[in-house]
Amino acid sequence: MDQQAQQAARGWARLSEDAALRSRWGERVRTLNAALNALIQFDPESREQQWQRPAGDLEHASPPSRLTGLPFVVKDNIAVADYGLTCGSNLLRHLQSPYTATAVARLQRAGSRVVGKANLDEFGMGSSSQHSAFGGVVNPWDAGVVAGGSSGGSAVAVAAGMVPFALGSDTGGSVRQPASFCGVYGLKPTYGAVSRFGLVAYASSLDVIGIVADGAELARAVFEVMRGVDEWDQSSIEVAPDDARAGGSDATPDAAPTVGIPRSALSDLDPAVAEALALCESRLQEIGCKTVNVELATLEYVAPAYYVIATAEASANLARFDGIRYGNRSSQVAGAAEELVLGSRSAGFGQEVKTRILVGTYVLRAGFQEQYYQRAQRIRTLVRRDVDRALERCQLLLLPTYPVPPFKVGGGGLDEFQQKQVDAYTCVANLSGHPALAFPVTISDGLPIGMQLMAPPFAEDRLFSIAGRLERKWPVQRAPGALTMDDLVPAEG
Repeated sequence: MDQQAQQAARGWARLSEDAALRSRWGERVRTLNAALNALIQFDPESREQQWQRPAGDLEHASPPSRLTGLPFVVKDNIAVADYGLTCGSNLLRHLQSPYTATAVARLQRAGSRVVGKANLDEFGMGSSSQHSAFGGVVNPWDAGVVAGGSSGGSAVAVAAGMVPFALGSDTGGSVRQPASFCGVYGLKPTYGAVSRFGLVAYASSLDVIGIVADGAELARAVFEVMRGVDEWDQSSIEVAPDDARAGGSDATPDAAPTVGIPRSALSDLDPAVAEALALCESRLQEIGCKTVNVELATLEYVAPAYYVIATAEASANLARFDGIRYGNRSSQVAGAAEELVLGSRSAGFGQEVKTRILVGTYVLRAGFQEQYYQRAQRIRTLVRRDVDRALERCQLLLLPTYPVPPFKVGGGGLDEFQQKQVDAYTCVANLSGHPALAFPVTISDGLPIGMQLMAPPFAEDRLFSIAGRLERKWPVQRAPGALTMDDLVPAEG
């Protein structure tokens, strides 16, 4: 971590040492959350013993851990023992998790403290965090625009200064898009770099546990603790830090990689987003990077292929929530098992979830698999090859995170179908499995606009290094009214 990041981490770590400071922080977080609705649960006091965890319990952490004492919240589709696991759904409103996800457990062993669960679009399905049974999430920059989704609660908690970092899930941009809408950093790791054990599955071949953080170096520190193979997740992969795929010489702080921009594929950008892209390119050049034009011819097919695959996998994964094995059982239903399942799912699932399950079931029907699902899988292969081919000409790819600025609650001109169509810039990393990092670039009309960098598999260090250099030269502006540790320290005299 650089000096500024270390100073911020020390400020947060003071919570472990000062009960009065923790009390003031808790009060402020509750006040903020009453307005922003970012957290479904926040109850650090009921777990007071976690702040005094003995040093011997920090097994596997590098002493002293860079994350010791830092509080964080977890998106409520990731398991944390004794916390709820609602997935933002009425169907699981009363479910308590009996175990903890591997990624969360590793952070706890490193000395970080889980203090709450973050709000989200139900089962991670949405681009606005308005599809939650617990109410919509409010953007701290402007209450009239969405926070992004589906990890909107995690992004808002960080942007509002409630916690320095949070965990989310990214299936098609669900960490990066809300991070950009809220002016913070959002990492979608390489598929397999972080264990998915404990993440409630939406689309298993696309889902990853991601990170939202208030700085690039903090995101790096969190990722380094979370990454690695896990016996409970057979898709997880161990990659040594000095492996050539993990960044090599291009990941060093002084490196100036070539950055590719697929200009011909970036159509229909809002003028504010186009200006932010040009500004980001000039800043990259200013820190020594070379920019080149690359081709991503398959980008126009990304969104339809993604939604076919994602809905198909969702229809299978969510079949378990039937009111018998999992989920609240409808009290209005008696009789055959089919009636019980129909009643429980009809009452428990929201409209967006029902829509995606129906679409997924349709594309998997006999006679339709070849026409839709198998064709989408072939397109996915072409997308991955297209990205790899582009990365042969450069070390990083630069794309907008979203083609429009944060849009207004209720759509602001983008209906639900249009919101899905413009997910292509984020979905490409999920289809290909590559890592991507969203980072703030500028403020336009009072709202943050971010970009994202993509890298080869397991080259997350390249992303952190370049984003960190940009952050040090052009510091990130905080959301209005964001909480800082300095706000909680009584004035002397």
